[in-house]
Order: sequence, then structure tokens, then C-alpha cells
Amino acid sequence: MQKSLTFLAPFVVAASLSLPAMAQEEVKADTVVATVNGTEITVGHMIIARATLPEQYQQLPPEVLFKGILDQLVQQTALEQSFEGDVPARVALSLENERRQLIAGEVIEKAMAADISAEDLAAAYEEEYGSAEPTEEFNASHILVETEEDALAVKAEIDGGADFAETAKEKSTGPSGPSGGSLGWFGPGMMVPAFETAVQDLEVGAVSMPVETQFGWHIIKLEDKRLKDAPALESVKEELELQLRQVKAQEKITEMTDAADVDRSAADAIDPSVLTNLGLLE
Repeated sequence: MQKSLTFLAPFVVAASLSLPAMAQEEVKADTVVATVNGTEITVGHMIIARATLPEQYQQLPPEVLFKGILDQLVQQTALEQSFEGDVPARVALSLENERRQLIAGEVIEKAMAADISAEDLAAAYEEEYGSAEPTEEFNASHILVETEEDALAVKAEIDGGADFAETAKEKSTGPSGPSGGSLGWFGPGMMVPAFETAVQDLEVGAVSMPVETQFGWHIIKLEDKRLKDAPALESVKEELELQLRQVKAQEKITEMTDAADVDRSAADAIDPSVLTNLGLLE
């Protein structure tokens, strides 16, 4: 398969090597920065080229990237112009797929950019949180050790009057040990099942018997618990808006696909392993 071209010129170049800069207010997407045998390369081409670079290159400052991107586009244009013969099937099909993907993406972007009404937002909030019961949250500390024998010994020390936090600092192998074993506040599903069950069975201030999880053996102290009400609309507004936009996108996909005259019958006779046969593109 064809490999994509990489920069043929180094990225790390002095800013002084780049082309003289125009005043920003004069520059537009169709502003020509170079020509190759009469073929224009514009600022727009350069912007798109930068946007498709790997993440690590996009972090470089524009003054470093400018000449490298321009060199790449000039080289690619010269190479394209030198091509003779029919365009290979793999290239033609790649261009068709890329065009299809980009235009479809534009349709989805427009669908997702539609205004979200206050009524839709309120309805989404009511559906998500309107009938939700307050959830119970716990504030607990634990001491993590490797064996049940070690856990029983720690439990005996705590029952004998040893300070839980100081014992955690001394003996816990978990990352919370240095902070006295504190895990802070957590709700349902945030801890592994055995640990969560043990916490739910404790009274505030009580210390558990040893509890085994995949991490080792725990001695748990329930510091406090509380009921957490549903969040205010403003605090989840962005999350709900994103959900609504995703719904709009999916509705657009379904609407357009259902409206299209689609015939998949020919696919039934195709062996799926054909997807790995690159030789068909030669």
C-alpha cells in the first residue's frame, strides 16, 4: 500500500527562514503563498495540512511549522505533477472514501450545532434526574495489607485503641497510606463490589473485619455518610447539551439512511475475508 509522505525538510528551523509575514488582516484562506508550475498553494491548504499533522507536531509553534509545511506542499505538488499514467485504484478509492467521510462529517456537524432549546434541556434534565432518589455517599479510610493474617493483626491493634490514621501511615501498602488511609467521598459503583458491600454494612465510626479484594486485604473505617441529591441543572447543563446534540446527530444519520434507496443484497455473496486481500487493488 502507498505510504503517506512525511516532511522532507526538518521541522526545527529558524523562524527567520520562513516567508515574509503579511499583516494578519490581509491574509485569507485563498491567499496564495506559493505556486508550482502555475498551481497555487494557499494559506487554506497550509492550515488544513497543519490540522492533519500528528499531535506532537501540532504542538510546535507556527513559526517553526510554517516553512516545513510549505516545503511539504511544494514537494507534494511537484511530485503530483510528475505522475504519469492512470491513478492507481487504491489512490482513487482512498480519495472517494475521504471525500465521503469529510462531507458526511459536515452534515453531522451541522446537525449537532443546532440550537438546544430551554424546553429540550429542561426535559432532558427531568428525564435524567427528575425521578432520581438521593444517592448514599460514603467517606471511608482503609488500611491495605497483603495477607489475611496481617489484616487480623492490624484489626487487633485498632480494637486495642491504636489510632487508625497513624496505623495506616505505618502499615498500609496502598497509595492512601501516607494520608492516613483516607479515600474521601465516593458513591455507588466507585469501589470494587466486596469493598463497597463492606462499607455499606458499617455504622459511622465502625471498623470492619478483614475484607479481601484483588488488591489485597483491607481494614475499613467508615468516617461518615450522607445523602446526595440530584445535581442542579446548571451543573450538568453542558453534559445534557452534549447528549442532546449526540441524539440529534444519530437522528440525522437514521433519517438520511432510512430515506435513501439502499440495496445490500450483493454483500450477502461476499466472503468477509476479502477485506484483507490488498492484491485486489493492484
